Parts: sequence; structure tokens; C-alpha cells
Amino acid sequence: MPAFSAVDGTRLVYHLRGDGEPLAVLPGGPMRASAYLGDLGGLAGRRRLALLDLRGTGESAVPADPATYRCDRMVGDVEVWRAHMGLERMDLLAHSAGAALAMLYAARHPERIRRLVLITPNPSALGMRATPQDRLAAARLRANEPWFADAFPAFRAWLAGEAAFDDVFLPFFYGRWDDTARAHAEAELEQTNEEAEERYFADGAFTPEATRRALAALAAPVLVYAGEADGGPRPDLARRTAQAFPKAEFTVQPGAGHYPWLDDPEWFTGRIAAFLDRAEDSAPLSAR
Repeated sequence: MPAFSAVDGTRLVYHLRGDGEPLAVLPGGPMRASAYLGDLGGLAGRRRLALLDLRGTGESAVPADPATYRCDRMVGDVEVWRAHMGLERMDLLAHSAGAALAMLYAARHPERIRRLVLITPNPSALGMRATPQDRLAAARLRANEPWFADAFPAFRAWLAGEAAFDDVFLPFFYGRWDDTARAHAEAELEQTNEEAEERYFADGAFTPEATRRALAALAAPVLVYAGEADGGPRPDLARRTAQAFPKAEFTVQPGAGHYPWLDDPEWFTGRIAAFLDRAEDSAPLSAR
């Protein structure tokens, strides 16, 4: 598997899937190995995916300094990765917490972004986060599901800080709670570096006003992609995320949760490919 050395000497690994024009992919979690992304619902059939294992996750090495797990400290990793892959400008896709890293990278290296795709993004880099109220409102959309009566009280207690995380409410993170979703959820613990997860959003990681100013000048087209049933972010928060970019468009996948490529792979891959493959001087497919 391809690998490169970060500035501090940490060996970082990425995985190649599919053929075609390259698409660099940053995982979320935070700090979950890129394996959970799979082939992004078949997107590897349209693009050559390069999926990075962030430092300390997956096949990448654990850094000597755990403070480098902080989101802003990994912007340099992404830039070294781009140069290693020989890309003057890159198409970059990021999921969830990985979107915070992607936004920081775009703010620092705007000339290196050709197109940017933010999937169910965590907008902490902009000074915004999903609230417990957001998550509960999205959860209530699932009231007719057979598992809702057991899951909702536990979810509400966890969000209030009154109880520990409970697997009973994992269905709220998926648009469809089927065998595929169950297998995906069961793999999370072994794929996540818990120490790194705690440090990713550490104090000092973000300077929202400076990031907003930098992103307001980003020339690259941006797609912000939400799931209709996702609570973090809900579509309204994702729409407000899109407003931070001058050339952004926004889309909502019907019925999708936090991992939309699992809920409707065909819808997902079609929308992403249409955005990535569009001529740079063409009008967007949907208004922001």
C-alpha cells in the first residue's frame, strides 16, 4: 500500500480503490480508519479513490507527539500527501469530522483545491456544531421505526450527559437500519483511535473568524451534502455551512443518515460524480 512521511517523520498510509481521475478522501470519526468508507457506495467505479488513514489510525503510524492529533496540526499532513501524489490541484472529499480538516486545508492552501465535497460535514472550523436539540429533532423523524421506543430515551439521556453511549441508539445515525448498517456500526470501535479522537477537537484547533475570511475567497466549487434524516448536521446546519463559500451548492439526499453512501448508493454516487465531472464554467445542478 502507498505511504509517505509527514514533516515530523510519521509514516502515513493511504489506500487506492478504483480507476479514473483521482479523488483524495479524508475520513471522519473523528480519527476513524478510512476502511469504514469502503468504496463510497461504488464511487470507486467512477473515480480513483485515495483514502488517507490519518496519523494513528488504520495502517498509519502512531506519532511521537500525541498533540499532533489536533485537527489543525494535520493540515500539513494533507499538503505533504497532495505533493506526494503529484497533484498540482486536487479534488478533495471529506466526511463528517474530516470536513473540519478539509476546511482548514482549503483555507490555508486554496490554490491546491480544484473541487471540494463535504459529506454530512462537521462545521466546527466555522464555529458551528450540531446541538443536542438538532439531534433530537432528527431522531424524532424516526418515530415510526420499530426500534424507536427503546432507542430514543437512551439517546436523549446520552445527549443530556446523563448516561454513557449505548449501542441501542446507533440506528439514529443511519437512514436504514439493516444488516449493512449493523455491520458498519459494529466495526467503529476497532477502527477508531480513542486517544486521538479526544484530541482532535482540542482547544486551539480552530480560529473560526480567520477561517471564514479565508474561505470567503476560495475560488474552487464546493458541494455541501446533507442527509435528510441526519442530526449532525441537520440539513439547515449544512446549508449554513455552504454559505461560508462563494461558489458552493447544497444538496440533501432523501431519507439518508450520516453515512449516505450506505442508504442509497446510486443516488449518492450519481450526485457526487455529476458535481466532480461538471465543466468548471458550467452552472451548478442546484441552487445553494
